[in-house]
This record gives sequence, C-alpha cells and structure tokens, in this order.
Amino acid sequence: MPQDACPHPGLYCEDLPPAQAGTVFPLLREAIPGLQLQSWLRFARRVTAARRAGHSGIMVVRRAPRPMPCGLFLWRRDEDLAHGAVLVAEHLVAIDLLDTEPVMAALVAELERLAQRLGCGGIRTMVIRPDAPFATRLLAAGHASQGEAMWKPVEGTPPGAPPPRKRK
Repeated sequence: MPQDACPHPGLYCEDLPPAQAGTVFPLLREAIPGLQLQSWLRFARRVTAARRAGHSGIMVVRRAPRPMPCGLFLWRRDEDLAHGAVLVAEHLVAIDLLDTEPVMAALVAELERLAQRLGCGGIRTMVIRPDAPFATRLLAAGHASQGEAMWKPVEGTPPGAPPPRKRK
C-alpha cells in the first residue's frame, strides 16, 4: 500500500521494505557505477534494520501499476549543531522510460514530507555534480547550496569494504 500519494498521477513514494533491496540495485548502479551487489545488500541491511526505523531508510518512487521502483534516495535523520534535526538525503536517482521529470519532482516533494514526519527543521541533500538534473529540480524547490562537499579516498581501503568490527 502506498505510504504517501504524490502530487503526480500514477506515482507514489514509500520506504523500501528491506527484503526488496535487490530490486533497486540497477538504479543505484546508475549513481554508483562500480557498486557491487553484495556491498549494496550489506549496506541496505544496515540502513533498513528495524533498530534504525525512523532514523534511516531507502525511499522509492513507483509508477502504478508497475511494481519496480523508478527512482530513489537514501535518507537518514541526523543532528546538526547549527540547525538541530535535519534530513540528509543522498544518491538521488530517477530513471523512467516515459519521463524522468515527474519522478524527480515526486522524490523532491517527498523530501519535504519526510522531513516534516521526522520532525526535521531542514533538509541537506548531497548532490555530487552541480550540473546533475536533480540539482536543478532541488534549486527550483527552494534548496540552496550551502558550503561544499569534499571527498578524499583513504589509501589501503578497498572500495565498498565493510567498516572494521568493534572489539568487545
């Protein structure tokens, strides 16, 4: 059953059930070309674990009556020193043979609804390329650039490697 009706006919957004993580792997490969299925499934289990309910998840958009997701973003509720509770969204992806524009619009609108449900006073979206179609959609929805995300790979750690286990 759809969690939230989108303002776009035939589209609905919902949290992805943990058992369906494999169904969105092709979408994520568009955002992260080198991603391996095992790494994704391990990550998705952590993000969607029952103990993380209300703190992180995978939001998908579907075009009814088709069951396969045509867009998604990964989300988590975080605390920000300057802004309090914030919704952090990453890896926004929209792929649809008919038209990606309404899919992107549905996901951007869902960011606002999800932030309100989680009691967040702001939304931080991580858009890696400023020329990405999602960046334009987010700017049109009132999002603004704030700072710059930086990245540095750490030598000796293979991509997708799980974090070291904590010792007891």
